[in-house]
Amino acid sequence: MALTGRAALLAALGSVPIGIWAPSWTGILAVNAPLAVACACDFALAAPVRRLGLTRSGDTSVRLGEAADVTLTVTNPTRRPLRAQLRDAWPPSSWQPGTEGPASRHRLAVPAGERRRITTRLRPTRRGDRQADRVTIRSYGPLRLFSRQGTHTVPWTVRVLPPFTSRKHLPSKLARLRELDGRTSVLTRGEGTEFDSLREYVPGDDTRSIDWRATARQTTVAVRTWRPERDRHILLVLDTGRTSAGRVGDAPRLDASMDAALLLAALASRAGDRVDLLAYDRRVRALVQGRTASDVLPSLVNAMATLEPELVETNARGLTATALRTAPRRSLIVLLSTLDAAPVEEGLLPVLAQLTQRHTVLVASVADPRIARMATARGNADAVYEAAAAAQAQAERHRTAEQLRRHGVTVIDATPDELAPTLADAYLALKAAGRL
Repeated sequence: MALTGRAALLAALGSVPIGIWAPSWTGILAVNAPLAVACACDFALAAPVRRLGLTRSGDTSVRLGEAADVTLTVTNPTRRPLRAQLRDAWPPSSWQPGTEGPASRHRLAVPAGERRRITTRLRPTRRGDRQADRVTIRSYGPLRLFSRQGTHTVPWTVRVLPPFTSRKHLPSKLARLRELDGRTSVLTRGEGTEFDSLREYVPGDDTRSIDWRATARQTTVAVRTWRPERDRHILLVLDTGRTSAGRVGDAPRLDASMDAALLLAALASRAGDRVDLLAYDRRVRALVQGRTASDVLPSLVNAMATLEPELVETNARGLTATALRTAPRRSLIVLLSTLDAAPVEEGLLPVLAQLTQRHTVLVASVADPRIARMATARGNADAVYEAAAAAQAQAERHRTAEQLRRHGVTVIDATPDELAPTLADAYLALKAAGRL
């Protein structure tokens, strides 16, 4: 490996066999004068770093788990060719573990007066904004004996969006929605259904749907068909307090809640309903209102990207008051929160009546699949104790859910993989029953 700078010079000087011949400093300099001249020339021929021009382009957003390419354009305005090593530094969470070094370091050669592009591929491991750090360049001379080094600040931000893994369930839920819209008189009319059309009676239709006036004007029996009302309002409320920070598997509960909210928003917007988002703990962390059907999903994804759990107790009164201001008319309020006994009994239950008397309320919570596995464990004393603890935890969650149901709340308690499709099914069931 070639040595550069002072190390090369000292190595050359140290190669003189001092034990056999002890020359004067004049002799040493005379012997190594060509090396000194070579080092000086190499240093002089290295392109200066500070005069280089650097600009960025490329991706500004990426879904978690996917790759983002950021291009760095290096312009060499000098009369010397640039031979360099470059390090494009980003926060550690911008890379998969162990890949930062190879991904951020590049070899670069830029002829005088020209420019070159290099691409850094990021694979972020966390949501949020990732901002570029310094660009460090080490410029070498043609002999690579000496080098110049400097840094440039070239700002760039890549926003890491939620992965929306539950998107795979959307086609099947949309098929159910189309089936729901196409149903005829088998639907029971409720406050969330409206008259659609008349058609001819077929055996099996509900006789209560027969339109006797229309039947009298024609030779066949006519029945009314109903369809779910559109343009209903849905408010998604994300609890970002301390309970959302609990990890289930490899991710906090908040991430599973956001994934479920995105699937519901995509489904509801296709159904013609209006969707808003509120993220709250002790203050509003995100608020998305009044978006069109085509814009609602990108707006929600962008707002959720920077959300992080806050290690504070959620203010249930403040959350309720903010939700009521955000949804002044009758709406479906979907609260993605916890079913832990203390936060519900001490926080949510005392103020729940304010929500249920004006709105349809649905509470969705992330269950830990490890608890279910622990409940079935047997074989030794430790396993039995784990099973007893898991059974107690499950009983507390069931008791809390029943308390909410007695107040007219629809409750969903599902694992991260099942929460999103289960929540979508609950929405479709409410829509079919005319409760929206």
